Amino acid sequence: MQRHLKDYLIISFKGLAMGAADAVPGVSGGTIAFISGIYEELINTISNVNISLFKTLFSQGFKIFWKQLNGSFLLALLSGIIISFVSFMKLAKYLLEFHPILIWSFFFGLIVASIFFVGKQITKWSATTVMALIVGAIIAFYVSKLPSLGTNESPWFLFIAGAIAICAMILPGISGSFILIILGAYKTLSNAIHNIDFTKIIIFVCGAIVGLLSFSHVLKWLFKHYHNITLAILTGFIFGSLNKVWPWKNTLSWHTDSKGLETPLLQESISPFSFNGDSQILFAAILMVLGFLTIFILEKLGSKK
Repeated sequence: MQRHLKDYLIISFKGLAMGAADAVPGVSGGTIAFISGIYEELINTISNVNISLFKTLFSQGFKIFWKQLNGSFLLALLSGIIISFVSFMKLAKYLLEFHPILIWSFFFGLIVASIFFVGKQITKWSATTVMALIVGAIIAFYVSKLPSLGTNESPWFLFIAGAIAICAMILPGISGSFILIILGAYKTLSNAIHNIDFTKIIIFVCGAIVGLLSFSHVLKWLFKHYHNITLAILTGFIFGSLNKVWPWKNTLSWHTDSKGLETPLLQESISPFSFNGDSQILFAAILMVLGFLTIFILEKLGSKK
């Protein structure tokens, strides 16, 4: 595929959107990748990273290696993801603390639109695909109801958390950041990025690389042999995750860290009319529409050849 500078700038833009989504606990960058038309290329590119690829580097030179790696695509995408994730994580932390209804409303609209665009790529519906969609939705809904664990700063735990979270990050619907919260690693990573703690960041990244290279082979095989069923499961994941991003919540229990700071531990979705406080229904509705329209823009970019 012959690409020009404009094409790589668009890929970087998609990476920015993926990074921003992954920084919010409840939204998956994989959803953005799927809607913007780069999901299968991303999975295939990652799964092609193996020992033989590095043998090519030494035997045929960097140019052939870079082409087989699809390096320009990866560089453009990862640049956008990393820049957005690191910068937006601080903003997301602020918005989730002071304006949770508004940020969740935007992403709720985004995910509702995602269900339609991912689901329409299923070329043939059958009892099996319907069942796959239902199973995917149940799994994602169950994950969204899990309570968070306490913060854990063990190096081995951070490595494993990185491997597990990255798998969720590339799955549409299941949020890697939310998995980090459930595991008790989100605050540790957030603090490491804020304090520029290279040791913890490198441990997490190493775990993420191991998880990504392993899981991408599974996804590539599933898309090759069970394309429609895989799409149905992923659509179910997105549908089931709506519970997590529903803007109006009632907090059932809190977690208090060593510094006395409280974070929600277990929450339930409630009606905006039952919400204790300012439900901000008008602004929430506007942001839902904006989130919905954002997917249309990304889908339009993804449809360009």
